Amino acid sequence: MSNISSKTKVYSVIGHPVSQSFSPKIHNYLFEKYDIDAVYVSYDINPDHVKEGIEGIRHLGIMGTNVTIPHKIEVMKYLDEIDEKAKLFGAVNTIKNVDGKLYGYNTDGTGLTKSIKDASGETIEGKKVLIIGAGGACRSIAIQLAIENAASIEIVNRSIEKAQVIVDTINEHFDTKAVAASKIITQEDIDNVDILINTTPIGMGTEESPINTSLVPPKHMIVADAVYKPHETAFIKWGLKHNLKIAYGIQMLINQGIHSFSIWTGVHPTLEDTENILKIFLEQQKNA
Repeated sequence: MSNISSKTKVYSVIGHPVSQSFSPKIHNYLFEKYDIDAVYVSYDINPDHVKEGIEGIRHLGIMGTNVTIPHKIEVMKYLDEIDEKAKLFGAVNTIKNVDGKLYGYNTDGTGLTKSIKDASGETIEGKKVLIIGAGGACRSIAIQLAIENAASIEIVNRSIEKAQVIVDTINEHFDTKAVAASKIITQEDIDNVDILINTTPIGMGTEESPINTSLVPPKHMIVADAVYKPHETAFIKWGLKHNLKIAYGIQMLINQGIHSFSIWTGVHPTLEDTENILKIFLEQQKNA
């Protein structure tokens, strides 16, 4: 970063707010590691000015941009082309600028499935999945799980209507059997589950858990949390207590960032890179 010049390429994240984003740490580490003359910065864009922000990316020659809350849907209106998978997800979290033409992608789902596969050494194919929450993160994750041939997906959400929309998309496009429910999760619900995923904000900065922690999970179950602050949420601690395989929220964030990096640069970072970025995150949390 000390060798920034007029030739240095710029990449970014846009959102509102973005001051808490860990993405600059991920990408600036990777640019340095792979000797790429680039820098990654954050832009806080007010929701009323998303169009102007996207035009700024186009005309300033910002080479690639991650998109975070609340702009993932709105940005789609202003892009030139959108990847088929991102269309299915209904959201874009990665933009690539090719000579002023903007292409939209979504790496949210693969970020989560890769973290599950890395943690467990297993594939998604044939797995029974229970997802808590039905927001934007759930949609991307659930559809990616269906793309990777999960056997079944149940989505539990307070509003069954939101879950049903995602379920209908999966049942229409994939062989995965999907169902929606609005209920308190019981022992019976988790007894035969292979992967349990929290996509709600529950546990972010609190000791709350999206499920009753007195439940006893099956020994083979994999627990995944989309929340990454704190690193060990109450939900994750419950999984650890029962010696389950764990996919941490920060691993999902790192993996989706690495996927974006590959889309922009064609470079495919290693598992060692993922581990080094995780160390940077944990050190940052310790010093916060």
